[in-house]
Amino acid sequence: MTAFITFMNDSGAVGWFILLTGVGTMVLVVERARALFLHYGMNAEEFMSRIQTLVLSRKLDEALVLCSQMEKKPLAKAFKTILEKADRDDETIFQAHDIAMSEAVPLYTRRLHYLSMLANVATLLGLLGTIHGLIISFSAVAQADPAAKQHLLANGISVSMYTTALGLAVAIPAMVFYSFLVARQNSLVEQATEKCSKLTELLTSAHIPSLNRQAVFPDSMAAPVIQPPNPNSKVS
Repeated sequence: MTAFITFMNDSGAVGWFILLTGVGTMVLVVERARALFLHYGMNAEEFMSRIQTLVLSRKLDEALVLCSQMEKKPLAKAFKTILEKADRDDETIFQAHDIAMSEAVPLYTRRLHYLSMLANVATLLGLLGTIHGLIISFSAVAQADPAAKQHLLANGISVSMYTTALGLAVAIPAMVFYSFLVARQNSLVEQATEKCSKLTELLTSAHIPSLNRQAVFPDSMAAPVIQPPNPNSKVS
């Protein structure tokens, strides 16, 4: 711990700012990883199969209850938004699909772009520390007396090296985590887009009337009734 404090003191004020950037980066990585891999993850194929079975069985109430039980999942929340309009016309169902996607996608993508920004900031702060250390070194060469010149020159070089190393130590893991989280985010968005589109297509094509006698043989197409022959009639 003492060595770390010494290292940070040698890095100067810029080094402490880079450390704060690193702490913010780790907090954001943990929060987004928990959201994308734990809270938002689900077996989408199984969920879609259960909803499809309920829709085809005309059990929309049970489908809505199932979605409500998993409403913390963006995909289930999107399904619920669409299913609530299942008894409307096709245009309304498509509008519900658009609303559901506009609500679900931001849940997957929010705050993740800040991780890329923090990685760039850490790199730039490291560069700023390098320049600051070089300024200290050049000032020592130009102005300091010979007795203190060696100390100031070494201090300036240490500030340059420490801040550069610290900036890269924060930026490199941040970019690696960012790549993994963006891949997971894109996978979930594509999954939600696919499943919501399939549900919308299912609802717009499932308007099948009940197969009763009136539906099979409507009045306009009823077969003519054949009267039995009158026994009293004379055959010519």
